[in-house]
Amino acid sequence: MTRLAKVSLVTAMVMGLSGTGAAVQYTANAASADTTVAAARLMEDLGRGVVAVRTSNTQVLVSWRLLGLDPDGIGFNVYRSAAGGAETKLNSGVLTGGTNFTDSTANLAQANTYRVRPVVGGVEQAPSGAFTLTANHATEPVVRVPLRAGGAVKFVWVGDLDGDGEYDYVLDRQTSPQTIEAYRSNGQFLWSVNMGPNSTNQDNIEGGSSTIDVGHNDGVTVYDLDSDGRAEVAVRIANGVRFGNGATFTNSDNNRQFIAILDGMTGAARATAPVPTDYLSDGPMYARFAVGHLDGVNPSLVAYMKNRIGNGGFNLMFTAWRFTGGALTQQWKFLRGNQDLPDGHNTRVIDVDGDGRDEIAEIGFVLNGNGTLRYSLAPRGVIHGDRFHIAKMDPNRAGLQGYGVQQDNPNGLRDYYYDAATGTMIWQHVESGVADVARGMAGDIDPRFPGMEVWAFSGLYNGPTNRLTEPNTSLRPWPQLGLWWDGDVTMELLNDGKIEKWNPNSPTASGSVPRLVSTWNYGAVDASQGVQPTFVGDVLGDWREEAVYTNAAFNELIIFTTNQQSSTRLYTLAHNPAYRDDMTVKGYMQSHHVDYFLGAGMATPPRPNISYAG
Repeated sequence: MTRLAKVSLVTAMVMGLSGTGAAVQYTANAASADTTVAAARLMEDLGRGVVAVRTSNTQVLVSWRLLGLDPDGIGFNVYRSAAGGAETKLNSGVLTGGTNFTDSTANLAQANTYRVRPVVGGVEQAPSGAFTLTANHATEPVVRVPLRAGGAVKFVWVGDLDGDGEYDYVLDRQTSPQTIEAYRSNGQFLWSVNMGPNSTNQDNIEGGSSTIDVGHNDGVTVYDLDSDGRAEVAVRIANGVRFGNGATFTNSDNNRQFIAILDGMTGAARATAPVPTDYLSDGPMYARFAVGHLDGVNPSLVAYMKNRIGNGGFNLMFTAWRFTGGALTQQWKFLRGNQDLPDGHNTRVIDVDGDGRDEIAEIGFVLNGNGTLRYSLAPRGVIHGDRFHIAKMDPNRAGLQGYGVQQDNPNGLRDYYYDAATGTMIWQHVESGVADVARGMAGDIDPRFPGMEVWAFSGLYNGPTNRLTEPNTSLRPWPQLGLWWDGDVTMELLNDGKIEKWNPNSPTASGSVPRLVSTWNYGAVDASQGVQPTFVGDVLGDWREEAVYTNAAFNELIIFTTNQQSSTRLYTLAHNPAYRDDMTVKGYMQSHHVDYFLGAGMATPPRPNISYAG
């Protein structure tokens, strides 16, 4: 059934270009108010995600979501209940700016519970879910979620498992055999899946048929795949996996692999389907999972699967799957064979051409949503590399742009910038000799230059102009992860447990970048690759991002959420199609990007062409 989504005048508060904190009102008409666009994609019906953190001896920052389809002009009232008493409205006038509020009047020696009520057309609406800040709570930019005791955690995924509109948590345990666990947003344990004897070989290239989350592989993701309002868990399995309801999956061939869709609340298998056997003779295939809307409406599971050939090369297979609630059906299969199609350590599922349907991007090629090859960057000299990004890097150029780095390119190619829809190369940096560049980042960190900066280790460049923004190439930050945190629209950085803010007016080299947060001061430990969190994404509060870690005992999630007020008003990044797709991907963890330009001097983003599932 065709769904219609109204695209109308959108008004948002975004920060001024300098990032000084002065609020500027931007009104942009993405399309005329009576324009309708068919085939809105089905996305999560999220709640307000209210969160509160104590920011000082006397103050609490309360933050909540603006949703993708909220009506223009929506405002909010903030309510507090002290020690279980009656609610009191805290704001004197309806809040129409940034979706956060500083409470300076609470008695912090007692528990305080916060809610927001939307106001539409002057009429107050039903209240949001509540968040309680416990009595005498620590002053920290952190939400703590209890976990059962267990082994090390490499990855966390988020999804609304119980249908309440808030994100719950699924995580791995790097034990032998491995396990997967699910928790509600408040830390209530739901279930555990034992990955069985075929997960004990955890070699990062040629491991067991049910091994997950080693090297750049995962084989797990979380999303509402049948659009019923509750998220499922997709996992690659083999003989001996024991599901959350106690049932054990059996198959006589330990090398045969299957994809299972698990019920988010019970961990029971709702459907299973066999992985194609084209490359089975070379052994089990590791996997990276992602979710995209390949038809523009319905979510599909995308599986990147790879194994080593005897001669040292690799087979590569992509498949797409549709889960309808009762069955898991393969939509298509793509085999690389002997084609020159360079892959990397991360996959991005994103609509590169703006037609509403997602494509599947690797560092050196792109597949259309129907599984056909769109283009390869190999003829432009691109080979395997570790990091790449696709985003609206140039606000003045049509479409999206890509940026990637190279590993030991024999022609000296270090990094490159290209048109994401066509693969047309815009610029390349070639240097003498061969180098493993290994890291690369993209984000707007210098408001003096329109568009995003891109950088690896040869200097900080403005992507649209291919111009060094800082002439001293050593005065650039480490190219690890980006994170929107402090409330202006330029990007902060997340590097080995440090949330940092590079200052273009007083540039400093990596290791000396001004620090906003040191995560270890709050008990957090790094996870994947020894420098990464378990997850980064917009899961609580306003549009800014959270970084999810564990403590050293692995019995607590430590979720870093901003403690800084902001007048920037943007809908939750989790309702942006490109961003939400990328929240489902792991590999070598990289920053998520929206499909509009988010940075200094930005225009108001258009309303997303989505409809709420369930």
